[in-house]
Amino acid sequence: MLEIAKQAVDTATASGASYADARVIERESQNIQTKGMNVSGLNLGNSYGLGIRVLCNGGWGFAATQDLTREGIDKAARKAVEIARASARCMEKPIELAPEPAHKAVWKSPCKIDPFTVSIEDKLAVLFKTAETMLAVKGVTLAQTDMTFIKEHKLFVSSEGAEIDQTFIRSSCGLTANATDDHDRQKRSYPNSFGGQHENAGWEMVGRWDLPGNAQRIAEESVQLLKAPQCPHGVGTVIIGASQLGLQIHESCGHPSELDRALGQEINFAGASFLTPDLLGHLKYGSPIVNLVADATATGALGGFAYDDEGVEAQCVPLVKDGMFVGYLSSRDTANLIGIKRSGGAMRAESWHHQPIIRMTNISLRPGTAGSLADLIANTSDGIYFDTNKSWSIDDRRYNFQFSTEAGYKIKNGKIVGLLKNASYGGITTEFWNSCDAICSQDYVDWGVPNCGKGQPSQTMWTGHGAAPARFRNVQYGIAHS
Repeated sequence: MLEIAKQAVDTATASGASYADARVIERESQNIQTKGMNVSGLNLGNSYGLGIRVLCNGGWGFAATQDLTREGIDKAARKAVEIARASARCMEKPIELAPEPAHKAVWKSPCKIDPFTVSIEDKLAVLFKTAETMLAVKGVTLAQTDMTFIKEHKLFVSSEGAEIDQTFIRSSCGLTANATDDHDRQKRSYPNSFGGQHENAGWEMVGRWDLPGNAQRIAEESVQLLKAPQCPHGVGTVIIGASQLGLQIHESCGHPSELDRALGQEINFAGASFLTPDLLGHLKYGSPIVNLVADATATGALGGFAYDDEGVEAQCVPLVKDGMFVGYLSSRDTANLIGIKRSGGAMRAESWHHQPIIRMTNISLRPGTAGSLADLIANTSDGIYFDTNKSWSIDDRRYNFQFSTEAGYKIKNGKIVGLLKNASYGGITTEFWNSCDAICSQDYVDWGVPNCGKGQPSQTMWTGHGAAPARFRNVQYGIAHS
């Protein structure tokens, strides 16, 4: 891999590039899905290729290839230089990169048990035991389970002298119970919706989340939702569960804090951001207890790494400090545009054939002092607790949002007194975060989102969102059925 990457960089610089970096990536993947007591999906994949990015005359160029012969590598490198020369003619001013040391490192994500050493039969045994337990609950009409494993070996080399070798193991598992009667259909998922929980971890995470041990409880709740009353419409106190809050952070803080969006570079596809540079250091984004960070150093979380895809070392960057908007997700070329001395290390690409762009790392809400979820509910006289995302909607500036969850729980005098179906809430991002008056110190989880979409051509990315349950006042709820 090192020889391939070095040849690409050498050819690019010999062809006129003032800077070049190359990523050689080998990936193995496995996805297993079940419906009922049948295997509904078994997808095995392998990928190996080279992506090279260059600066020439102040413009970017990128090319990629799976032809890793000497001729194929040279052809891709020269193509990248050719594209850079063409793009330079359209630049208002030349690209300048913020400085970064030329790191040389070898790193592996945390993993106790390589999931590719566990047989497919053993994985199916866990999934079928989970499905069987859900289907034994009267009223459950469909049981679905899911596991995904990815092993990725990535080598980064730059013309500045960087050589970075990283290996990632990503694992996920989840279940969904669907209940149906003559009038309605409801579902409950665990540990999270849309495929479950996703981590930089090995097979050990499957045992930790214990799908079979939680299957009956989740299945019973899906059936109970059929007879539950609708979430009422009103304005009041809400408690947002940790996994739902993770997605809230993703949509209403993560995306708007991407500096390329804030600068308008993504406006024709992914959208813009209400967090424009003139607000940096001046906008009261949330209440004083709200502290949000982009923490790539949380290496067990799905958005963790040691170095990003332009060789910048992982950092924990404050985005919101004591309620004030103070930082962006940035890259070496965008950092200079707003006077930041160093990139925040947020450049990543989905694969070897995608160009790195600014992506979320682990955008997380720091824990507060409100104890556990049980403590927070006990200290709430009247409200609704929202748990597990079902759908979401937010405008292209990430300001006006609506979310629905699989379940709502009515709170009266510090106790849960009933289940609510079709629960939903909405608001304005800054009003919402300024209404936060309590964040739990316990029940914190680094939730993983494996399919964040962005870019043109579109690419997906693994992001993480640490969150504990939190309470918000004067929030509009029940909007989906008002």
